[in-house]
Amino acid sequence: MCGRYILATDAQSLVDLFEIERLMFDLSAFRPRYNIAPSQAVPMVRMTPSGRELLLARWGLVPHWSREAQTKYSTINARAETVADKPTYREAFKQKRCLIPASGFYEWRQGGDIKVPYHIRVRGAEVFAFAGLWDRWERNGEGFDSCSIIVTTASPAMQEIHARMPVILNPAQYNSWLNTEHFNRAQLQSLLVPFAGELETYPVSRRVNSPGNDDPSLIERLPG
Repeated sequence: MCGRYILATDAQSLVDLFEIERLMFDLSAFRPRYNIAPSQAVPMVRMTPSGRELLLARWGLVPHWSREAQTKYSTINARAETVADKPTYREAFKQKRCLIPASGFYEWRQGGDIKVPYHIRVRGAEVFAFAGLWDRWERNGEGFDSCSIIVTTASPAMQEIHARMPVILNPAQYNSWLNTEHFNRAQLQSLLVPFAGELETYPVSRRVNSPGNDDPSLIERLPG
């Protein structure tokens, strides 16, 4: 799974890296984040007729057909194995795929009586992208966009920490994932696999357990 992640960059870098044509929020309001938690607003990239769009969405997908503005169960992650068939995600998988920029993510490893948080990042990449889904919920003239991160089985570098990990796409796969004009289920699902590149993993402070903590010290390597 993926329950916390990092996006330690500036908005202009995201615009450049993801070739954004349309920015949907104020650049001055964006800041680096070191402990992004569910239900918070997160940047996501989606395709529009005018090109790629960068906007903020609530982390935790709410389908457009939901009666309420929140679900009764967690939708921050969608499983790669079932995403094409589950009612909550199947329409978004066909028509509303997105990229969720990140600099790294956290996962917890059981260590005796405690769980030790680890920072995981792609070696050599300041920013990369998770495969995501989005939807828009509207009722009585009000609405919001929301998103989910797709997760799959862990890569060898991750297996000692956790059995699952977010799907990390390579830049060469971005267009295929974002293109909703043509739907090829087998081709899309072939992208939802453990990351084949090199990951860097190391333990960090348990301060990350609290969403109220959000500063650069959270990604500092613990000694030892």
